[in-house]
Amino acid sequence: MEEQVKEEQAGGSSSSTEPARGEEVVKKRGSSTQDSRRSSSSRSSRKSFRLDHRLEEDVTKSKRDKHGRFVNPWPTWNAPTLYNVLKWQFTEKDHSKVPSSKEVLDRELPVQEPYFIQNPQLAGKTGAGMRATWLGHATVLVEMDDLTFLTDPVFSQRASPLHFMGPKRFRGPPCSVAQLPKIDAVVISHTHYDHLDSGSVASLNERFGSELRWFVPQGLMDWMQKCGCENVIELDWWEENCVPGHDEVTFVLTPAQHWCKRTPTDDNRVLWGSWSVLGPGNRFFFAGDTGYCSAFEQIGKRFGPFDLAAIPIGAYEPRWFMKSQHVDPEEAVRIHIDVQAKCSLGIHWGTFALAYEFYLDPPVKLKEAMDRYGLNQDKFFVLKHGESKDLNVEEDAFE
Repeated sequence: MEEQVKEEQAGGSSSSTEPARGEEVVKKRGSSTQDSRRSSSSRSSRKSFRLDHRLEEDVTKSKRDKHGRFVNPWPTWNAPTLYNVLKWQFTEKDHSKVPSSKEVLDRELPVQEPYFIQNPQLAGKTGAGMRATWLGHATVLVEMDDLTFLTDPVFSQRASPLHFMGPKRFRGPPCSVAQLPKIDAVVISHTHYDHLDSGSVASLNERFGSELRWFVPQGLMDWMQKCGCENVIELDWWEENCVPGHDEVTFVLTPAQHWCKRTPTDDNRVLWGSWSVLGPGNRFFFAGDTGYCSAFEQIGKRFGPFDLAAIPIGAYEPRWFMKSQHVDPEEAVRIHIDVQAKCSLGIHWGTFALAYEFYLDPPVKLKEAMDRYGLNQDKFFVLKHGESKDLNVEEDAFE
């Protein structure tokens, strides 16, 4: 498990029910004309999008408890207590069995060089289609509708506040930040160290500066500013915004069942969520980190069908402990169905050993679950580290 958490107190009041565009921060480094244009560009994106609210029934809004901490509003949630953390770590058998041999890992979980390293001229050329490249764990490079963005970028060797201890990658990142193509935006699902990595944030900010737009959940703005990020949009569930100059693509923070923690005292001070990215030609859903809940059916009714969904399939054993916070492959298939995904990519596996299932089990169990639901296995697939999947991309755009 990523961090320990104290048990939540239920209750709290609902946030505003009106769709909003979120809060935007653009810090100026100086008074140059270039900075002025950047600020003007960001302000111009502060429009309220109403492009696909086809169903007007109530959806689940974020809630806080009496201490101002966010809570999960579903009966499917059980907060992980310190007692259960210790019970899991000291009484359950770890079946992950990650090999120490690089030769075995290279055979079982190969890491390949992403296409854009040798062919950078092809980056962003998807025509009317879209492309997804898995960069390990929950990091996906998505190209669609003339935009390129990253989900939960983690390029560091450890998912930890410390460089010498904590969960270590058993499969390295297939590329560095310096090797990435131009990135227009980043979406962050929550604050756990295997999804929000300060080193990766700093490297991306150093390379792309204020031209890179960060979409983050409510409560994360201050942290991002302290990292030096200037172009930050902070959203509540169901709030929307866009990248300057790309108003036709809408980024919506949608619900998920999870929690946040980075320090001993910041339990759930930051919201968590999934992301729905809605373009004129393509729709992409990023589930982030989540247990199964009724929110995904709401997302599917409001924004589906999605051309591609990235859904976690790993870090799910033992179920008595992980079920509320991490879906297993069968529940991942239920999310695939609920959000009305035409295709889905399995993520959140094969990179860090965060739970106790056998390290190669997630894709095997995924295939079994797809069979049980009578679904085509090709519609919910996994990729090698660094591998890309094209959806409706013209042959001359990418080989």
